[in-house]
Amino acid sequence: MLPLVLLFLLLFAAHSSSAAAVAGLPRFAEAPEFRNGESCPRAGGGAGEGVCDPTRVHIAMTLDSHYLRGSMAAVYSLLKHASCPESLFFHFIAAPSAADLRHVVAASFPSLNFQIYPFREELVTDLISSSVRAALESPLNYARNHLADLLPPCVPRVIYLDSDILAVDDVRRLWETRLPAAAVVAAPEYCHANFTRYFTSSFWSDSGFGFRVFEGRRRPPCYFNTGVMVIDLRRWRAGDYRRRIEKWMKLQKEKRIYELGSLPPFLLVFAGEVEAVDHRWNQHGLGGDNVEGSCRPLHPGPVSLMHWSGKGKPWDRLDAGKPCPIDRLWAPYDLFAGSSSDSVSDSDSGFSSIFSW
Repeated sequence: MLPLVLLFLLLFAAHSSSAAAVAGLPRFAEAPEFRNGESCPRAGGGAGEGVCDPTRVHIAMTLDSHYLRGSMAAVYSLLKHASCPESLFFHFIAAPSAADLRHVVAASFPSLNFQIYPFREELVTDLISSSVRAALESPLNYARNHLADLLPPCVPRVIYLDSDILAVDDVRRLWETRLPAAAVVAAPEYCHANFTRYFTSSFWSDSGFGFRVFEGRRRPPCYFNTGVMVIDLRRWRAGDYRRRIEKWMKLQKEKRIYELGSLPPFLLVFAGEVEAVDHRWNQHGLGGDNVEGSCRPLHPGPVSLMHWSGKGKPWDRLDAGKPCPIDRLWAPYDLFAGSSSDSVSDSDSGFSSIFSW
């Protein structure tokens, strides 16, 4: 009988160790489950309709191991503050090699409506130029250009969110943003910002570029942050906007016209055509600038979504024991439960104790 017991314990220890160390990814606690209230719209066609259900609120985010901790906190915050959390459908864009991320997300959010779409990095690698910060050169930063190609045609619009955000309001209010016929993208605009600094001096001095690029648009061009956008996917496809963005990326490879990663091509295509959203939906810059990542306070006014754009991320600063005051608002949504290596060590320790007699 004893050999059978030992065999069982060996198999149990091996299973625990492998399950905990999913491709070396961090471990996360299971989030509370959130349910729709009675006033929420009923699913159009039951479970069978899935992603095409017209009552869905579609949210797209990228997913990778480096920013996974931020993504998990972002999803938790969106569910917690949603009036109809079961109506949310998450579209995660990830590298094809990141299949194990599905298990991590499902373990923390067992009832989450989501799909993961593999993004082939070779679609953009030859178009990416060097930036002021290496993290801005990640191919996944450019996956937002491909949302209309990746998501099912039945999805009419999507909210794109960066992984370093935290929602403190019902995201359905952002979803219901009105997009007039002339608009493809809606986002908070910051017309007080110095728009010229997002492009090089050679761009502004070139007679073929400069403000001539923005002539004939609905409004004067203003800066907007691409980490929070509502996108009409049908209009995006009809206008072939991915190729319009890629045209500028190809030009950047020939002439250095900007320095800041994936943002400037969006500005070149959409600045002056964006439908403005209340600033409360992107309290950005909380990660400081792209070099120092210093502490910054919230902007004056109401807050619906906080965004740690910039170099400093709340999880890194908290782990280093040097959090900014604003990072403490992020901490309650952190589901991080340790690294997988910690879990493997725990399993090894337990396994050793089996034979300690």
